[in-house]
Amino acid sequence: MATSTLRVARAVTPDGVVDDAVITIDDGRIVSVTPGVAGEGLRLWAVPGFVDTHTHGAVGYSFGDPHPANNQAIIDHHRSHGSTTMFASTVTEPVEKLVAQEKVLAGLVAAGELAGIHLEGPFLAPERKGAHDIDLLRDPTPELVERLIGAGGPALKMITLAVERNHGEEATRRFREAGVAVAFGHSDADDVTTAESVEWGANVVTHLFNAMRPIHHRLPGPVPVMLSDERVMVELICDGVHLAPVVAGMAIDAAGPGRVALVTDAMSATGTGDGRYVLGELDVIVTDGTARLATADGSPGAIAGSTLTMDRAFQFVVEQVGVSIPDAALMAATTPALWHGLDEVGALETGRFADVCLVDDDGALHGVMRRGEWVVAPA
Repeated sequence: MATSTLRVARAVTPDGVVDDAVITIDDGRIVSVTPGVAGEGLRLWAVPGFVDTHTHGAVGYSFGDPHPANNQAIIDHHRSHGSTTMFASTVTEPVEKLVAQEKVLAGLVAAGELAGIHLEGPFLAPERKGAHDIDLLRDPTPELVERLIGAGGPALKMITLAVERNHGEEATRRFREAGVAVAFGHSDADDVTTAESVEWGANVVTHLFNAMRPIHHRLPGPVPVMLSDERVMVELICDGVHLAPVVAGMAIDAAGPGRVALVTDAMSATGTGDGRYVLGELDVIVTDGTARLATADGSPGAIAGSTLTMDRAFQFVVEQVGVSIPDAALMAATTPALWHGLDEVGALETGRFADVCLVDDDGALHGVMRRGEWVVAPA
């Protein structure tokens, strides 16, 4: 691959914003980011390619589909919206099915199409099950933990766990020993048990605020604990449905962009439109872009993931929450990459992959480059 240059108005780097930047690329990697000539190049911001560590599907498919091509279609869709790096997230299923899904997805990790696997379930709390099948929820017994670790191998990067379940401490410690991040989530734990789980090794929070006890001034629950502990990164779904802008802003102010990861939690309806879908073993109805479980009486069920893409999340925090472009870039790329040890992505600096998103002053996406090649070329 020949050496090339990308000239932009501003580039967000670990050392700060470079004005009139020239990004030099060779063999799919960044050689340098240096100041250039004022007024030359695209009048856009260059930020690191987005890193989405919690996404379930798109274009009518769910990750873990037995056909690799269908998983690739999900990847391609999210990549076109800026997610140059992503984890494939599963939902609660029979353990045998999860094992089969892990094996399919591990092949895509080995091929470099995915950065890892995230298991959301089956070790979740019935009280906070959200869009997970209550009949399939399980305690994280040593036998089940070992089966999932063995099936995923090094491709398994994260698991969401209700830490208060039987064997919760043992499972947390074992997953961390195996190199798997433990994400506190879909949990009914109080503030005391939440704090204990961080000591055991829980270091991520699955979609903060959602599927956990809310804040009460005398019963604080998990949210204040996780926002205030420097050892923990919190996920936020910034689609205007899961969180109000003021709540997202409060969380970002409390934790700081260095401990917040924007995620989509996108399900199969993403990029496809309203209608009826299946999430795991459950029926879902998508109306006006919002996914909810189907109920027998037709009333709105629990929120069932989202139809969000990372470019929309990025623009939402810029326009609706008031976050700066550099801070949005931290949360959309640098922070999750750093937290999960993805040291070849997440920053515009020498030696990393040339994964670049081009955005305007409002945070809207105009171009996507992955490993030096345009996925979406700027107009």
